[in-house]
Amino acid sequence: MATVRHAHTVWEGNLLQGSGVVSLDSSGVGQFDVSWPSRSEEPNGRTSPEELIAAAHSSCFSMALSHGLAGAGTPPARLETKADVTFQPGEGITGIHLTVRGDVPGLDEDGFRAAAEDAKKNCPVSQALSGTTITLTAELG
Repeated sequence: MATVRHAHTVWEGNLLQGSGVVSLDSSGVGQFDVSWPSRSEEPNGRTSPEELIAAAHSSCFSMALSHGLAGAGTPPARLETKADVTFQPGEGITGIHLTVRGDVPGLDEDGFRAAAEDAKKNCPVSQALSGTTITLTAELG
């Protein structure tokens, strides 16, 4: 069964001096301030589309990797995934780098890297972002 999630943004003003509030409607877990300076300079307590994409990508990748490892008979004890989304004003999102560290009993580094590459390729967020270069660092430990 398909699911649909909802968020909305209320923006006031122009791009450079304006600001907005992103609301996570489906979960109701919060509202987050967003502005051009928080996107193109320092966050200063506000979020950005790129940070929200990084959150989505790191969580989706972790779920896909966990599922793949369990399906191969080596379920992870722990995965810690970081997503770095690079935004270049005037160009857009220029790349995403995933870094994952795993505690996976019974699996060697090569097996872990192969499973991580498969998760990177097949997680739904990676597929949705396929127009962007996505790189990966994966290690046990």
